Amino acid sequence: MIKIAILDFDGTLGDTTALIVRTTQAAIRELGLPERSDEQCAAMIGLRLVEIPPVLFPELEVDRELYAATYRRIFNEFNTEGAVELYPHVMETLKELKKRGIILTIASSRSNASLTEYINNLGLASTITYILGANDVKEGKPNPEAVLKTLAAHGIPADEAIVVGDTVFDIDMGRNAGVKTCGVTYGNGSRESLSNADWLIDDFGKLLELTA
Repeated sequence: MIKIAILDFDGTLGDTTALIVRTTQAAIRELGLPERSDEQCAAMIGLRLVEIPPVLFPELEVDRELYAATYRRIFNEFNTEGAVELYPHVMETLKELKKRGIILTIASSRSNASLTEYINNLGLASTITYILGANDVKEGKPNPEAVLKTLAAHGIPADEAIVVGDTVFDIDMGRNAGVKTCGVTYGNGSRESLSNADWLIDDFGKLLELTA
């Protein structure tokens, strides 16, 4: 029986893809870095900001902290009211899961401050009871630290937990922690990249069936 769900945010709960890609492209232009496609930028979602430069620009030695700071400043400029919305059926599904007694948490590569702001602005504060952002762990996804820290905080064993996310980083994080995994196909990952997940769902509402 599933007692706790560890959820990704970007591409799983919140539709942030367009905003992230737009911000990434603007940061690349400002820093004078080589052009990258929207698809290449979207593939970075799930990594912490300081981890992106060596992956997106393996041929260069980019200042990671400068990239992260530039991205954050531009993101704050672009992140206007209404720029991010929840995916279909997220709100009602979270409410039902909470009603069933399942603990709902988030493990994200986004900063804790940014994550908390989204949770409050999107009306998720009444359902999400525990969050871990990029600055709350030493190692980012796919390292299992965030999952293990969440389980330890709640005293719940791995076989009673599930990680839900849209990228291979999420799925590998869950697998590395020994928990069940569920990939959502409507976010930033392809069905092929999520193939290692225990389950794949095309609609967040299907999570109700998996946790029944």
